[in-house]
Amino acid sequence: MTQLTLRQTDPDVAELLAREERREFEKIRLIPSENYVSRAVLEATGSVFTNKYSEGYAGKRYYEGQQCVDPLESLAIARAKALFGAGHANVQPYSGSPANLAVYFALLKPGETVMGMALPHGGHLTHGWNVSITGAFFRSVQYGVNVETGRIDYDQVRDLARKERPKLIIAGATAYPRLIDFQAMRSIADEVGAHLLVDMAHIAGLVAGGAHPSPIPHAHVVSTTTHKTLRGPRGAMLLCGEDMAKTIDKAVFPGLQGGPHNHTTAGIAVALKEAATPAFAEYAHQIVRNARALAGHLAEHGFKLISGGTDTHLILMDVTPRGLTGKAFAKALDRAGLECNYNTVPGDPRKPFDPSGVRLGTPAVTSRGMKEPEMARIAAFFSRVGEAVGQEDVLDRLAAEVREFTAAFPCPGILI
Repeated sequence: MTQLTLRQTDPDVAELLAREERREFEKIRLIPSENYVSRAVLEATGSVFTNKYSEGYAGKRYYEGQQCVDPLESLAIARAKALFGAGHANVQPYSGSPANLAVYFALLKPGETVMGMALPHGGHLTHGWNVSITGAFFRSVQYGVNVETGRIDYDQVRDLARKERPKLIIAGATAYPRLIDFQAMRSIADEVGAHLLVDMAHIAGLVAGGAHPSPIPHAHVVSTTTHKTLRGPRGAMLLCGEDMAKTIDKAVFPGLQGGPHNHTTAGIAVALKEAATPAFAEYAHQIVRNARALAGHLAEHGFKLISGGTDTHLILMDVTPRGLTGKAFAKALDRAGLECNYNTVPGDPRKPFDPSGVRLGTPAVTSRGMKEPEMARIAAFFSRVGEAVGQEDVLDRLAAEVREFTAAFPCPGILI
């Protein structure tokens, strides 16, 4: 059989791939859940491991021919346990949402009560929000943040837990820029007899690099995606103690899924090795330094920061004090070559599809080698875009400036 290249086989897809590489190189990518993976991670993820079916776990498969897959998955597990200090790791979940659902399946019966952060206050769909299966099949109660401070009030969380007696409490967020007190959340869970799930999808790379407190000593189970700050492929992991290993593994397979995506497992293994290096630790700390610097400069330009700043990789802003709306501003930023996403803010009077805020973060720009001086330049771009919303010619000129700016910073994994 003739081995044809992608461009020979499907020039349409090849052209879109090339355009995406150029787009990622030319833009300032500030969506906090996005990043750049290394060439090594790309190679592993796009490898022949995609050809193999492997239902079951290492040493207990339902298909033959596992001579390479079993040691691969075992290697990924060992690296995850060592990196995060966990007693057990499952690297098979397809993504973060299925990983969280596996924990529900392992620890709850349908209709039992789960308590998570409300989506409009920074939580995730799978933390029990009503449009998610986690809110439809389980009784969900939601805690939020203090609208004035933008921070979690742990006394209010405790009061809600005492009233509702949840079986599972979820700590973790997708749009909360401050540290979460995992010890306090475990204390609340213990008081009401609940399990504590920490979803550290956004902060996993920060935890791995020592730039953020670890939830491992406090949670019964920790879920995480393997991309975002961890800089791996689009997959997920569950971490727990040995006492819960069988329960969690059974919930993943055969509970929710069949064969794991072995090419993703390969990419996860490579990313975990990279995350155990001193260079990765420096990168993780630089993410936080960059976020704090960017937040400070944005505040100087008149943007309202929810909670007044950030402790992590993530910034949430209310842009209405500058006469903007989140959606219009995010779209103008994209035209000018800066990517973020429009987002609700706590107590937002506007609708979710046209909210008051934008959410941004520093993982991707940090992976490109940008540091504090570049954060000042990015904040200035934000301010200039804010003054040019609706002026397409001005935004196009800004995009040309952005392309010139990004040209000095190579993209990991992209050969341009």
